[in-house]
Amino acid sequence: MTTYRAESGDIRMLLAGDVMPSRRLSGFDEIDYLRLVDLVRAADVSFANLETTVRERDEGAPNFTQGTPMTTPPRLLDDLKWMGFDLLSCANNHATDYGTGGVLATLAHLDAAGLPCAGAGANLAQARAPAYRDTPAGRVALVAATSFFRPWNRAADQRPDAPGRPGVNPLAFATRYEIDADAFRALRRVSDELGLTQERTRHRAQFYSASELPPDDDDSLELLGARFRRANGFSVSTEVNRADADANLRWIREARRQADWVIFSFHSHEFGPAGRLSATTDVDMEEPARFAIEFARAAIDAGADVVAGHGPHLTLGVEIYKGRPILYSMGNFVFQNDTVDVFPAESYARFGLGHDATPADFLDARTGGDTRGFPAAAQFWEGFAATCEFRAGTLAELRLHPLDLGYRRPRSQRGRPVLASGEVAEAILRRVQRLSARNGAEVVIDGATAVVRLGQ
Repeated sequence: MTTYRAESGDIRMLLAGDVMPSRRLSGFDEIDYLRLVDLVRAADVSFANLETTVRERDEGAPNFTQGTPMTTPPRLLDDLKWMGFDLLSCANNHATDYGTGGVLATLAHLDAAGLPCAGAGANLAQARAPAYRDTPAGRVALVAATSFFRPWNRAADQRPDAPGRPGVNPLAFATRYEIDADAFRALRRVSDELGLTQERTRHRAQFYSASELPPDDDDSLELLGARFRRANGFSVSTEVNRADADANLRWIREARRQADWVIFSFHSHEFGPAGRLSATTDVDMEEPARFAIEFARAAIDAGADVVAGHGPHLTLGVEIYKGRPILYSMGNFVFQNDTVDVFPAESYARFGLGHDATPADFLDARTGGDTRGFPAAAQFWEGFAATCEFRAGTLAELRLHPLDLGYRRPRSQRGRPVLASGEVAEAILRRVQRLSARNGAEVVIDGATAVVRLGQ
């Protein structure tokens, strides 16, 4: 006899990608928009990556960034709740756009709104810890990490005699460059002749640890922040930071013991080697970095029921691994980064604009009047949301719902999603179908949505 509904092992999750709101989301009446809202609300739990800093104008100070210094007024959290979202990740590069003060402001506003979030905290322990949402279908845990951050944006541990640093939950990685013998000799000569080899020697004698600046040897050297190894040819590979990986897997295992369902949210901007030599924009970079694939699978092995990926603002493929879904990137869900109403002075200065310049002046300069960057490519304005249904603890359906975010529409309109239809829906689903096939997943287009074939 079942006492609790959660004992059935049935749940319906709604998973979405990047949410960057700067305008209201409620008050609109398009049929395809209201159908999307109904889809979000119908789930037992609805997740998204909140890629912004939630703050009033006097909270936090801007960090330097070459992206959008993203800021969201706290009142817009009510619109996310209105739409139906109830579990959020803050592990991303925009969580620290307004420094440690911005991180703390975001956490305070989310707490006041009653929106559980994971992936950022006042110190490293808090940033790594799961967030929990109790639903009629069971307790849902969220562990969230990001591999894209600056070193000072990662949260830091506290000590008995020193506080920790607010920041994000890091999942760092290293990139290794292999080059042939001729290139290696040339690179060593460059390092020697410019005095960089001796500079590294001096640094090792001062404050750097061996792990920060390992010694050069006959087959490897560190140059301008990159590690090069002599090999028979040229290649690029990535490897996850073992300490960060072990810590995140430990918290996923903790979440598995404390919840009925576990979502691992992974924010990553890094791509694999395919397209490195030929791609002219990120749109043509179509595979995740190897370390991201390996860690997503490790997260499932540790107890995650779902890996919800995001970060590159583009859709990538899906995979079914040991009966559990990995969504490598769902792209954008709300993408209102070009209607932020205030930018720091450094943003304007990057394009030679003075104090009399306006936000629109900055945006026009950055995008060349919408001819480059995000406004120039349809794929940045095409995402998908996934409904993930488990029955009796087993994945029963993974359905992909394509989203149209208003490519080529004015800034005042684009960025709010509606369920896609027609040629836009087909283009989104065909891309995901093609990229998923590389992971051994069969995506079957079913009208204006698609399902991932299970039981393979």
